[in-house]
Amino acid sequence: MTRFAWFGTLLYGFARLIGLLPMAALRALGAAFGGLAYRLDSRETRIARRNLALIQPQADAALRETQTRELMRSMGQSLMETLAIWTRPRARVLRLVQRVHGETHLQTALAQGRGVLLAVPHYGNWELLIEFMAARGPFSLVYKASEKAGLECFLQKARNGANVQLVPAEATAMRPLMRALQNGEVVGITPDQQPRKGGGEFISFFGRPALTLSLIAKLAQRTGTPVLFAYTERRGDGFDVVFEAEEPALHDADLDIALTAMNRRVQAIAERDFRQYQWTYKRFSIRQDPNAKNPYK
Repeated sequence: MTRFAWFGTLLYGFARLIGLLPMAALRALGAAFGGLAYRLDSRETRIARRNLALIQPQADAALRETQTRELMRSMGQSLMETLAIWTRPRARVLRLVQRVHGETHLQTALAQGRGVLLAVPHYGNWELLIEFMAARGPFSLVYKASEKAGLECFLQKARNGANVQLVPAEATAMRPLMRALQNGEVVGITPDQQPRKGGGEFISFFGRPALTLSLIAKLAQRTGTPVLFAYTERRGDGFDVVFEAEEPALHDADLDIALTAMNRRVQAIAERDFRQYQWTYKRFSIRQDPNAKNPYK
C-alpha cells in the first residue's frame, strides 16, 4: 500500500469516527465549525463573501455579511453530514430521506429506455443523492478528481459503494457515459462545476458571465436522453429529495440556448435557500476577458 493510500485510509477512519455521532450532534458541531471558520476569516469565508458581492452588488453590505455568516454555518453542517453519509452503511444513510418529490419525473424518464442524465447542482447534500440513486440501480458519477493523491484515495474509498461508477471529468469521460446511457442507466453530473477552458461557454449566471459546462447539453443532443434536475434539501431532522421536470431546452441545437436554460434552472434551485448552495467555490475565476482582473484577488 502506498503512503497516499495509507493517508486516505487514516482520513477515512477519522471521518468514520465523526460519522458515528447522531445527526443533531453533527449539525450542531458543523454549525460551530462553520461559525469558527467565519470568525477566523478562512479562505472559504472570503470566497463566499466575494461571491455574494459579485452576484448582488447593490445589496446592503451588512446584509451580505450576515448572509456570509449564515452560509458558513450551513457549510459546516454540510461537511459533517457528508462525513456521516460517506461512512455509514447505505441503509442507515437512506433513513435521512424524509420525503421524495417528483419521483414520477424520474420513472417517466427511465421508461423511455435511453437512460437519464441527472443535473445535480451543488445544493443541499448531493452526496446523499448519490446513495439514493445507487440504491435503485447503476449510477455513474462524473466528478473532478483531486490533485492531491491522498485526498483522491479518500474520495475513492468514500464514494465507491455498490452500483456507483466514478468517472473523472476528463476528455475520456464521454465513452463510459455513453455506454451507461445506452444501457438505460442514470448518469449524474454537476452542472455548476466550472470546466477547463474549452469545456464550456460563457453564459450568464446570477447576472455574471460564468464559464458553463457543456457536457450535459452535448450528451443530451447526441443521445436524446432526457435531462432532469435533482437535489436534496435539508429539512428538519433529515432531507427531502427532489426531482424536477425535464428541461427540453437542453436538447436545443443552439448551445447558448441550452446552457442558458441550464444556468437558469441552477440559479432557481440556489435561490430556494442561499445557505444550502456552495458559495465557497470560485465560480467566476475564469474570465471571459483574459485581461480582466481575477475577482478573487
